[in-house]
This record gives sequence, structure tokens and C-alpha cells, in this order.
Amino acid sequence: MLKKLERTKAQWSGYDDVIDYWLELRRQLLVEYYNVAGVAVKKKQNLPSKEEIDRFCDHLVDYISTGHFKIYNMVMERWQSTGFSATQETDNLYFRIVDTTDPLLDFNDKFSELDWDDEDYHFPDFDEDISSVGELLEQRFELEDTLIRVIADSLAYPPGA
Repeated sequence: MLKKLERTKAQWSGYDDVIDYWLELRRQLLVEYYNVAGVAVKKKQNLPSKEEIDRFCDHLVDYISTGHFKIYNMVMERWQSTGFSATQETDNLYFRIVDTTDPLLDFNDKFSELDWDDEDYHFPDFDEDISSVGELLEQRFELEDTLIRVIADSLAYPPGA
């Protein structure tokens, strides 16, 4: 995912401040994801620390909420200010992105509700859960990149041109 992010940054960096900000949030989220997923692999079935999980979950929730409540709106407002309006393609991409939100937030909810003080409790689903989160993030990033590309490509051909 980091290699894909680097390719996306190479393509879109400097294109728009909003996109630059979005990609930086993505980079921060991926760093935290790899920290948490890497700890799980190294410890072989043990959870990362509460602080590591909390830090990842904070970045995850920030990324999702910033995307939904700030980035998507800002991108769409800028796009519409040039005379464009949402199409079936952009709507479908957005709804497919939204479909990844609840499962990602479920991870946050599950691990924020754990009894971290119970030393005898084990979390056997963590490896599976963090792997699913990685797959969802990869899917989400791909959809977001496609949405960026669709909007950017359309700006090359202004309405009425």
C-alpha cells in the first residue's frame, strides 16, 4: 500500500492542496497500520499495546471522518464550482467508498472496548481483524484514487467545451 501511495503522490502531489492533505493523512494512517500489523506479526498472536492500537484507531477514525466530512465535500465543491455535477460514476465510487466505512469503524469499536487490564484474556481474532482492515484500506484507497482521477480527468474538459 505504501508503494501505491508513493505512485499516487507522484501523480497528484502539488495538483491541489486538498489532495496533498488527504494523501498525507493516508500516509500517516499507513505508518500506524504497519506499526500495529507488524507488532502483531513479530509477537505471534499477541496484541500490540493499548497505546499502539489507540494511536492506529485515532488515525483510522480521523482519516475516515476527514474524508467524509471535509475532503469529499471540498473536492466536490471545487469540482462543482467549475460547472461540473456528480455523475453516476462519481456517485457509485463514493458509495463504494462509504461501504468500507462501517467495517473499518467496527474494528475501532471492537478494540476500544477491550478489557486491557485482564491479563488472562487473549484476542485470537486480532490477526484476522487487522488483515481485514488492511484489505479494506487497500480497497478504499483504490476507490479514492479512482475518484480523484475521474474528477481530475473531467477538469481537463470543462463543461461546454
